[in-house]
Amino acid sequence: MVAKTRKQSGKSPATQTDRDKSPLVSPHSKSNVRRPGREGKAFNSSHPNGLSGIRHKLGLTPSGAAKLGITLLLAALTGYLHWHHLSQLFENDRHFSHLSNLEKEMAFRTEMGLYYSYYKTIIEAPSFLDGLHMVMNDRLTEYPLVINTLKRFNLYPEVVLAGWYRMYTGVMGYFGIPTKMCWSINRGEGLSPVDSCEGMGDPAYFYVAFVFLLNGAMMSLFFLYGAYLSGSRLGGIVTTMCFFFNHGESTRVMWTPPLRESFAYPFLVLQMLLLTYILRTRNPSRTAMVALGISNLCFMLPWQFAQFVLLTQVASLFASYILGYLGAAKMQSILVTHMITLGVCFVLMFGNSMLLTSFYASSLVSIWAIIALRDRFAQVFKPGIVMWLTQGLAWVGSTVLLKYMLSTVLCASDDAHISALIKSKFTSYKDFHTLMYTCAAEFDFMELETPIRYLRTLLLPINMLVVAVIAWRTVQDIVRFLRDGGKASVKPDDVDEAAGSEIAARGELVYHSLQLVAFSVLAVLIMRLKLFLTPHMCIMASLICSKQLFGWIGERYKPQVAVFAVMAIMAVQGVANLQAQWGIIGEFSNLPQEELLDWIQENTQPDSVFAGAMPTMASVKLSTGRPIVNHPHYEDSGLRERTKLVYSMYSRMTGETVRGNLMKLGVDFFVLEDSWCTRRTRPGCSMPEIWDVEDPQNVGKTPFCTHMSKSSRPHFATVFSNDIYKVLKVPKATNDLR
Repeated sequence: MVAKTRKQSGKSPATQTDRDKSPLVSPHSKSNVRRPGREGKAFNSSHPNGLSGIRHKLGLTPSGAAKLGITLLLAALTGYLHWHHLSQLFENDRHFSHLSNLEKEMAFRTEMGLYYSYYKTIIEAPSFLDGLHMVMNDRLTEYPLVINTLKRFNLYPEVVLAGWYRMYTGVMGYFGIPTKMCWSINRGEGLSPVDSCEGMGDPAYFYVAFVFLLNGAMMSLFFLYGAYLSGSRLGGIVTTMCFFFNHGESTRVMWTPPLRESFAYPFLVLQMLLLTYILRTRNPSRTAMVALGISNLCFMLPWQFAQFVLLTQVASLFASYILGYLGAAKMQSILVTHMITLGVCFVLMFGNSMLLTSFYASSLVSIWAIIALRDRFAQVFKPGIVMWLTQGLAWVGSTVLLKYMLSTVLCASDDAHISALIKSKFTSYKDFHTLMYTCAAEFDFMELETPIRYLRTLLLPINMLVVAVIAWRTVQDIVRFLRDGGKASVKPDDVDEAAGSEIAARGELVYHSLQLVAFSVLAVLIMRLKLFLTPHMCIMASLICSKQLFGWIGERYKPQVAVFAVMAIMAVQGVANLQAQWGIIGEFSNLPQEELLDWIQENTQPDSVFAGAMPTMASVKLSTGRPIVNHPHYEDSGLRERTKLVYSMYSRMTGETVRGNLMKLGVDFFVLEDSWCTRRTRPGCSMPEIWDVEDPQNVGKTPFCTHMSKSSRPHFATVFSNDIYKVLKVPKATNDLR
């Protein structure tokens, strides 16, 4: 680690900021009790806004209010602990407080740097509206195209944070309140000192601080979620402990703050908590449905992948409906909320076609039609397995058909790579784009070590027990239903009115189990998606405290004692996992890239166009402001084809072909990295081998990048090189190699 000495620069110092008995409210039977002669002093019309008045309006007894207060206090504590944990891990890993502005920007690699660059654009613009106009008419990201990055890259978090940052620094500046402390950092090794700033007045600090605050609040929601689902505050504690003990499998926000999931996932937790409330409530209010829609919107706007998660949600709800655990009226209300949210998101994303042509959108329409035609199904099929299978097949068939019809009509192919990726998981199919995904470890199948880690912290055994109990009771319901010819179950139209029945009581648990299965399938197929599976397993673990599932244990044993014993065993490996995280001490340094970016800044024109590896291009755009032709956001079909042309540098094609591809894109300089030519994560996954799939006629030839690492002549001219990077000048004409 490079030793750094801290010296104060003389700048101002920083300033630093009901089915089960629910633990959130008192039991329903006691909620409206008033004892004669006692409410006169506790509440009267002259003090309608006091604490007692609030308690009265919520229908809480003093003991209920105390329980609610304790629950909220515990939720706030868990949120604070998670915020502190994330902040400390991030600082320990990068020594972020000692980095220069350029080093902080370089620390945001790949997509992170791309997203952060738009935040930087808005805060450095003359005004907020000027910055917004610049990101909506971007000329740097896909030269020479002008694109609306708000439409393409889900950048609303950056727009909001940039607006807040400008307001914060403006207000603090108006009152003369210092917002950051700057230091001179001696980097040693003959390197020049750099200035490093910390405090909310520093743009990168402000950005990262809000990401961690949001994810701290997410942990508070997890506590409330676990407590509400299980009917016990102990369930909330189990959920949060499971999350901390499996932290490395649950989130990566501490390593990658600017990624879309860092902003979106907390709102999915809120959305699922609200959905649980709606499933549990006999007649959910319009306010609850509006809140569900808003949380849906806040989940979808920051992340293009949200539609796939919501597809699994509506599929799980539809399965619950088919089995009779969810009434048609409530299911339709939830569908309408999803449809409205999707429409609003489509408008706010300026007509992003991927939303309307998604399987999620088609699924909403298909399920709505099937429910609307439920009487027709009942006339043709008798209640039972045949009818369930028919409805399921109708949903799958109509969803796929509608999706491809919409894609054809709207000429949308941006999500074609998703279908190809899924196809490659089950067949031998592969092409350039699928290999670009599957050769990355995070898009490969789940590694065997992951379930082993779940076993060590008892997360997997607990979930297997909980799901087994729910499945056993569900099978009993189904057998009883089939044995009685469909008369034992509550009719779908009457489920809401019969919310107290055994069938309706288990509806939310059936949904959560089906959702767990869906998340498991996603995680097994694509390892990166275990960020949905692991937290949901933590939620399901709270059900070991549920009297609804395990109330019978109380007849002989104290359930709490068993839960504490389980948590004690979990803590053995869980604490070891936490200590391993706390033991990660590092310091970000990337001198070769710093040299590259400094050279670009000092030796090229502001309108010089660059191409190269996607992660490096994000850093070039962020730190130098130079136009680029490709970037790491691989979800657009046009961008995928551009990147393929750029990456022909790492193929076995001729120099004339590669140079022609770059000249076609208007590239002035190509940033060559030898590691991209030689790196091989596993057999068949080096860049030349990936190209062999697309370019079989050149198999066996020496990769062109190997020639370039030795000498760039006669096709290009080397204008900069160090141990990692080589900058090749692309001629404007065939004979121009100055």
